[in-house]
Amino acid sequence: MSKISDFIKVKNQRVAGRYSKPKVSMGHFVEDFMDGKIDVEGDFRELMKHKDEVFIYDFNHKHYHFFFTRFIPEVTLHTKKQDERIVRSHYDNKNDLFSWFLGPRMVYTTGFYVNGSEDLEKAQDNKMDLIAQKMQFKPGQTMLDIGCGWGTLVMHSAKQYGMNATGVTIAQAGADYGNNQIKENGVADKARIERMDYRDIPQKKYDKITCLEMAEHVGLKNFEKFMTQIYNLLEDDGLFYLQIAGIRERRQALWGPNMEDLVWGLFMNKFIFSGADASKPLNWDARRIEKVGFEMHSIENVGIHYSRTVEAWYNNWMRNKEKCIEKYGEYTFRMYQVFLGWSIEITAQGSSTAYQIVCNKNLNKFNRNRWIGAVNMGERDRFKN
Repeated sequence: MSKISDFIKVKNQRVAGRYSKPKVSMGHFVEDFMDGKIDVEGDFRELMKHKDEVFIYDFNHKHYHFFFTRFIPEVTLHTKKQDERIVRSHYDNKNDLFSWFLGPRMVYTTGFYVNGSEDLEKAQDNKMDLIAQKMQFKPGQTMLDIGCGWGTLVMHSAKQYGMNATGVTIAQAGADYGNNQIKENGVADKARIERMDYRDIPQKKYDKITCLEMAEHVGLKNFEKFMTQIYNLLEDDGLFYLQIAGIRERRQALWGPNMEDLVWGLFMNKFIFSGADASKPLNWDARRIEKVGFEMHSIENVGIHYSRTVEAWYNNWMRNKEKCIEKYGEYTFRMYQVFLGWSIEITAQGSSTAYQIVCNKNLNKFNRNRWIGAVNMGERDRFKN
């Protein structure tokens, strides 16, 4: 059985007492590590593989302070002004930082591994092609990608499938990057990225609407309203693809067997995805999706693909360690190291996952024959061939 002292070296004697015991609070470890009060000796990944032996998952005073001073106000408000402030402060002017772990595709969502031996870029291409197949893309159809990041799916859909694609994002850096790659790939006549809040999307109809891991950011209070907005933007015979991060249903909310999930979630919300409070168990999403009038055709759990993806991100990040420290400092480097290194294990063990959900309007006249012989799941032999 491992103990925490097997993995760390104390640099600040004020925290030495914490590490004299076999286990330490994960919350204290995270803060001490990012602040440089301790170092991890050897491979950080190896520490994470032994996390349940050396960490206690509990709340400390910093968790409570964050919960009451930031989390609750952000969950309660979710105004346009607040959401723009949070998103732009996190993403704008940091394209280099994100490229150091996302790689050249600049896709901040899970890839899809067909045989497990693909590199990150191939896995992301697989994912975008799988979306195209599940969504039955056809040349000339209109597509809206809400929360499009750096615009890679928009560009790919226009270039590879002839879609008339529009992406929207709050982040100016993402919009600029997306429009530039659209131009470089010769599809400026078919694709464009617009910087706007999702609530300001003009009312028109689209054949296909996609939203990849952005719905978490609209907030619990706005989720159902967001689904209604998408319903109204979609043609009656259109398809809607939602890829959304989820957490597992807990048998006990606090101090139960999945307490780590909550501690990890607070870390993510505080340091990585502020304001992204609409990650819930699948049943919560499904009820609200159906309530606004959608029929869910297929739901695929791609959590293990996320673990593989985050592992590739982690390896990229570590290769770019010196660049990050030189420009953004040791604290930022370690913060993302914790995020990526811990999340590999979190997604592998099912604490957090991601769902690919394909929906259509639940109308009597909808032609459900389109699903016969179609690609409905990525794990089937049809896609592998």
